[in-house]
Amino acid sequence: MTQTYETHILKVKFALIKNFTYLVVDFKSKEAAIVDPAWQLSLILNKIEKLNANLKYILLTHSHFDHTNLVKPLLKRFNPQVFMHKREINYYNFRCKNLHPIDHLDRIKLGNTTITALFTPGHTAGSSCFLLKEDLFTGDTIFMEGCGICFGKGSSPKAMFRSLQMIKSIVGRNVRVYPAHSYGKAPGQPFYELL
Repeated sequence: MTQTYETHILKVKFALIKNFTYLVVDFKSKEAAIVDPAWQLSLILNKIEKLNANLKYILLTHSHFDHTNLVKPLLKRFNPQVFMHKREINYYNFRCKNLHPIDHLDRIKLGNTTITALFTPGHTAGSSCFLLKEDLFTGDTIFMEGCGICFGKGSSPKAMFRSLQMIKSIVGRNVRVYPAHSYGKAPGQPFYELL
């Protein structure tokens, strides 16, 4: 089966905080999903315009502000549907317009592209990853250099360990990993390099 989408990496920052936001664009429909939109709205808008993409979805790996702070401006501009794990929504009382609770292995169709939600608690109570045919968007669950911290309300090292074992059991070795932060290594490394 041929690739149905392309992934665009957007390095965004505010003061000393640096994130990666990802834009997935379905080739045929030009429908787009953005993962964890943060900090630099103009950079994101310019990329969407340059690609002539139709922003249909916002995919949120968890509810921390550095992953969600551009949800409202993007809702105002494009009116996309927003997806977050139901436990994350309920545990932290996250609210926004067009919010859809998702569960483990729920599928989201973006044109001809299928996105599968993975429930990966540990960093937060309801963290999720989003799996495509060749890409895995991990938020703060997996970095190139290790896993996310498990400190704070709703976080759990035991849950993180179980989440990592689950990911290892279902994600292909050649799937590229795209975390929300980098501590030296570039995003997009194959999963087998992290094992």
